[in-house]
Amino acid sequence: MTTRQEAPDEEHLRFALALDPELVEEGSSHVWSPYSVGAVLGLLATGAGGDTLKELVDLVAPDGGDPRGHLETLNTAVEAADGLDLATLNGLYVPADLPLRAEFEERVAAQSDAEVDRVDFRGDAEGVRARVNGRVSEVTRGLVPELLAPGTVHPDVRMLLVNALWVKLLWAEPFDPSDTRDRDFHAPDRTHRVPTMRRTGSLVHSEHGGLRMVTLEGEHGLALDVIVPDSPGAAHAPTPSLTPQVLRGLYRARRQERVSLALPRFEVQTDAALLEPLAATPAHVRTLATDRADFGGISEEPLKVDAIVHQAVLRVDEKGAEGAAATAAVMLMSAAVPPPPREFVVDQPFVFVLRRRGAVLFTGRITDPVDPGPAA
Repeated sequence: MTTRQEAPDEEHLRFALALDPELVEEGSSHVWSPYSVGAVLGLLATGAGGDTLKELVDLVAPDGGDPRGHLETLNTAVEAADGLDLATLNGLYVPADLPLRAEFEERVAAQSDAEVDRVDFRGDAEGVRARVNGRVSEVTRGLVPELLAPGTVHPDVRMLLVNALWVKLLWAEPFDPSDTRDRDFHAPDRTHRVPTMRRTGSLVHSEHGGLRMVTLEGEHGLALDVIVPDSPGAAHAPTPSLTPQVLRGLYRARRQERVSLALPRFEVQTDAALLEPLAATPAHVRTLATDRADFGGISEEPLKVDAIVHQAVLRVDEKGAEGAAATAAVMLMSAAVPPPPREFVVDQPFVFVLRRRGAVLFTGRITDPVDPGPAA
């Protein structure tokens, strides 16, 4: 019997798997939130132009080319429902003297759990940092207590764009804690014993492309997919490498089957600076952090990204999973290099018009200029 569970949106899946390899540190665990990072990049893309827009769109919306569709997908994923343990924040923090485009401000305000606040970076940068960190900690139930490290927010900052997410998933069929036992786990550099949960029953399972996947379901459409190489118990087995094609194949092959599952309890945390990983993706997202950045759809003031910081944590145990993530884009005024001037050389006969309001006061043509002498 096949399952009717939804698979991730195609464009969102492609974005997640394009950035994920750039966040991997060999031999180390990691976690990040494509939702949280995607929300910040998607909003930046709606205010971008030129190469800045092209690079962002190539990463977050390569098919449709419209970041607004990408944001709609993310907003749908975090829609409120009775009994759903989920909280979000989409915050825009700017000083009173930054002329924001009304369209951009409205777009941020239309996001899930949005807030747009005027703050004083020049006079109270540390206070702004503490305030934003406090909001993120509140939304993430304390799992991300300090997104913005000391020095991240300083008097030259012109804008902060922040997303935060917290979600708690209870398994539809929880594990029995009394069945949890220490079991060998084959890490890249050692084999050691870890607390491993056990459950036997009907689960969503699939095999494709040398990988196997099992899905642990919760309420409100929440689910955790666990993917392993098709080589159970292999010592020093490589961490699975995913492509959109392989993951789509796994989702297409899902079936409800009787499975004997052994899954370690785990907690993983990651703190990442994202500018270098973004530049290393196939979309080469790097213009946003240079003086060539084009964020004319955000403000008439030239802006560029100074930093994008991200933190995420995920805990999985016998009852369910709890995850939190937050992302912030820190923006400065850019030393924008003006485009080369368009030349206009008057070196041949010309026509002139001197006018005021609706009336032409003088008009005529010059075929050979007569010099009246320098201005007195």
